[in-house]
Amino acid sequence: MQNLSKLSPTFPAARPRRLRQSDGLRRLVRQTTLTPADFIYPMFIVHGQGVRHEVSSMPGVYQQSPDQLPAEAAELGRLGIPAVMLFGLPAEKDPLGRENFADDGIVQQAIRTLRQADPELVIMTDVCMCEYTDHGHCGVVEDGQILNDPTLEILGQVAVSHARAGAHVVGPSAMMDGQVGAIRRALDEAGFPNMPIMGYSAKFASGFYGPFREAADSPPQFGDRSTYQMDPANGREAMREIALDINEGADIIMVKPALPYLDIIRQARDTFPDLPLAAYNVSGEYSMLKAASRLGWLDEKRVALESLIAIKRAGADMILTYWAKDAAHWLAG
Repeated sequence: MQNLSKLSPTFPAARPRRLRQSDGLRRLVRQTTLTPADFIYPMFIVHGQGVRHEVSSMPGVYQQSPDQLPAEAAELGRLGIPAVMLFGLPAEKDPLGRENFADDGIVQQAIRTLRQADPELVIMTDVCMCEYTDHGHCGVVEDGQILNDPTLEILGQVAVSHARAGAHVVGPSAMMDGQVGAIRRALDEAGFPNMPIMGYSAKFASGFYGPFREAADSPPQFGDRSTYQMDPANGREAMREIALDINEGADIIMVKPALPYLDIIRQARDTFPDLPLAAYNVSGEYSMLKAASRLGWLDEKRVALESLIAIKRAGADMILTYWAKDAAHWLAG
């Protein structure tokens, strides 16, 4: 075998493998750190008592009634997970999704229950219409068209209703033009000037949302959402959408989905370095790895943590993920 050291008097002076020789060394020089404090846990809330129904396409994820939430809050506290994102399934649907902004709506009940169970838990709420409407779209529908401006008034009502119930952060996800500004005005006028808004700023029209639509019972009854969610091909437009949300008053920005859009997360981090950046590790990302691991094709713990680290490494400050509890256990072990 040729003696490679003779090729150059300095070969190889730099040997990166020196710092990979033990787990302790690898931890010491690790450049990206993942902790439970990075996670936001999405939850699906339904009416009833004693309900804890596993979503068939999302093993380990449940639709739960409000009485189940104190136990969930206690577990999240023990694991060091600081926040939840609430999605509600109404008792009845209608064209405007009226339960969405009712004082006794399912999310409003969940907020109050969680506030009482754990005052330190950060309660974030999804502000949209799709779960609540009989047509399954994220806005007001007229003659088969999703109307932008009439939707803004309803989104403002929803955000105010969540604030009155005790939410800490509202997250508009409908991708209507001007939604952050409309919600900011509605909150300010209702006496909630300090309520933060986490904009789903770059939300793409993705095929990775499929399992979520089972969990939230929110598939559109006609067409799709491509007239308001973003074209997956458009990176520069994503930066424009984020800039618009910031100008309208967003306190936190988000990219959704996460793994197929790591480049967008990185662009957002570089373009808007001063804003907290969230990324949503969505249902399809979760379910496909769950399925592969159940078939024995992948090591779930390894690929899940690798995925979450990739999202953090790309620039996300916080990650909405259905793996939050499992990942917290893995990281502690």
